[in-house]
Amino acid sequence: MTITAALVDATVAASVLAGLLLGPRLLRRPAPPEAGRTVAPEVLLVGVIALVYLNQLLCSAYLLRVHGGDVSFVTRYLPPGWFAQPDGNPLVRLVADQLPAPTLFGPTVLRVQAFLELPFVLLAYGTVLRRLSPALYRTVLGSGPLVWSAVLSYTVVFGAVEWGLPNPWTNQDLVIRAVSALLTAPLLTTLARRERGADRQPGAGGLLLFGASLWAIGQLVMVVYDTALLYNLGHLGARWPELLLALAVLTVTARWQPARPAGGPSVAALDAVLRRSLVLFLVPALAIRYSADFGTLLLAAGGALLVGALALWHRPVRDALLPLALGGAVGLAAAYLTVWLVIDVYYESALLRAMLALLVVMTLVCALADRLRSDERSVRTVS
Repeated sequence: MTITAALVDATVAASVLAGLLLGPRLLRRPAPPEAGRTVAPEVLLVGVIALVYLNQLLCSAYLLRVHGGDVSFVTRYLPPGWFAQPDGNPLVRLVADQLPAPTLFGPTVLRVQAFLELPFVLLAYGTVLRRLSPALYRTVLGSGPLVWSAVLSYTVVFGAVEWGLPNPWTNQDLVIRAVSALLTAPLLTTLARRERGADRQPGAGGLLLFGASLWAIGQLVMVVYDTALLYNLGHLGARWPELLLALAVLTVTARWQPARPAGGPSVAALDAVLRRSLVLFLVPALAIRYSADFGTLLLAAGGALLVGALALWHRPVRDALLPLALGGAVGLAAAYLTVWLVIDVYYESALLRAMLALLVVMTLVCALADRLRSDERSVRTVS
């Protein structure tokens, strides 16, 4: 076993344990009171993405100006799928021609993104939490122990991957990632504790709206990873419509809130599963993801199943077990179809579609079950 695999596996085990120890306590704790004003994680996420793409533009200009567009000096240390450059792009050429002291832009290769990657992924996760419930976001990312555990887990995983792909900049990247961790954790907790939004108890419409937000955030993350964090700015020409669509959906879902009637027990149980899953998976999420490539997949699968089982171990969930099980079965069938019908370059794209299909189908089935139960009670009352 390599050092990278050992580190990733150890992080999976430790992260799952941390999530299971810290998460349930937060789920039982009432949301802290609203305090002050803050900046929504969506806004900061867009800001970080802008910095990521600015770095990519400067990086491509640097590569063109200093290395004549030859990226072999860095790709020799990396697996396939990195540094697809936008050859012949007029904007890149213009910036390259105007770069003052071009050799000073060397850190745009690998190092700047090492600083930005951690806040990018955690702000994306925070946005998901806030879209489901601002109070949940305030509770979860306002928890110092949970946030520091997540930051430590993610930083160790990113560092292990860096170590597994050794290059002349590895040591610098490790230091940069440590600095990023020290700055990101207090930023997240400060912002979350000042969140003023109230708790939400969405009905079926609210969960469907959340599903749209979840898709948009996931799509945004995947496009940014492909076109920027893997330095494939040359792919942006084909993927910018996806990027704009994701941003548009995020904007619309932030402004448009459907009527929120009190959901029935089945919809409420599904909402509880989502909340519990997001809280419990926060710390181990990245370690489990990277186990597919760098660790022991069986260990990651076991950890994910354990966390998922605890997310389901909840009284309201057990009370609505039949509609949840039926919705889950039909939803898994729909998810399988979405995966089978489309061939993806990255398996995360298929996973995102499957998650969305599962959530939509389960929401509709649970809403139907609640409606039938309500109609049955009405008939009994009339009788």
